[in-house]
Amino acid sequence: MSFYVYIISNKKMGTIYIGYTNDLKKRMYRHKHGVGSKFASRYNLKTLVYYEKFNFPMPAIRREKQLKKWNRSWKINLINDFNPDWKDLTYFFD
Repeated sequence: MSFYVYIISNKKMGTIYIGYTNDLKKRMYRHKHGVGSKFASRYNLKTLVYYEKFNFPMPAIRREKQLKKWNRSWKINLINDFNPDWKDLTYFFD
């Protein structure tokens, strides 16, 4: 089983949401259909722009908490380094 920390957005440099899951495909399906989270639904966050894969849950949970504490510019830089065009990665992760 794999565990993921992910960031979704509504557009390049737009609103972002950081989450954690053990099934990224299923979680993105839920986000894309407006049932992933109230915050994501409210801001129409449906584009997977960043993710990290982990083999165990605790490192993923720690990383999620770490990223949530970062200031916005650090998060934007992280996304830009990983996915400069902010393309939807939903169908490209392993």
